Amino acid sequence: MTPIFAIGDIHGQIDQLHAALEAIATDDHADAPIVFLGDYVDRGPDSRAVIDLLMQGQAEGKPWTCLMGNHDRFLLRFLDNPRYMDPAVSRPLLWTDPPLGGARTLASYGVDVSEGRELRDIHADALEAIPQAHRDWIATLPRYHETEEQIFVHAGLRPGVLLNYQKEDDLVWIRAPFLDWQGDWGRLVVHGHTALDVPQLYPNRLNMDGGAGYGRPLYPALLLGREAFLLGPMGRVRL
Repeated sequence: MTPIFAIGDIHGQIDQLHAALEAIATDDHADAPIVFLGDYVDRGPDSRAVIDLLMQGQAEGKPWTCLMGNHDRFLLRFLDNPRYMDPAVSRPLLWTDPPLGGARTLASYGVDVSEGRELRDIHADALEAIPQAHRDWIATLPRYHETEEQIFVHAGLRPGVLLNYQKEDDLVWIRAPFLDWQGDWGRLVVHGHTALDVPQLYPNRLNMDGGAGYGRPLYPALLLGREAFLLGPMGRVRL
């Protein structure tokens, strides 16, 4: 079994990301690859710092794979159209509306998002403030990552559809059809997107979104085939 780590939705929580990486650094398999499952931005206080750290790590040659999440894609679509509303959201919301948390991402780039500012002015400032390098990095993020033993994806997979025919909207947004399906994918599917109180292992998938976007800890996991171990101050805890 080839060891590999996974880190779920970060949502601008730079301190939690540092803690997760420190936990990995103390593990016996610290040099193994890490897959980040997307949603680097929104809700937390420092989305910019999260992207800076991930980009720097990759530039230094670290074996890090960063997948695209729905919130990351939302940032790009806001820059193209500030009034864009993703049809997958449960109700009509702009990215800058509080439930989605885009305003906190913009604030991390120094954009004034104070109440009463016109959206067009916020958008104009965002176009100037967000580096093109960040936008290009997000745009080229892969939508899934395969190993012999796992499939990594942000949200999940649509049952009955071959991996290379999966639609991007499903890969970054799907919930019920994927979460409710109890069949075997042939490999363990490792995903985030649907927040829990703590990551949880199921017979056919591992949900790594432990709710860091809502202030809960960001636990990394070590994967050995279909076995999963959360890492924290006390070392490994088997799921």
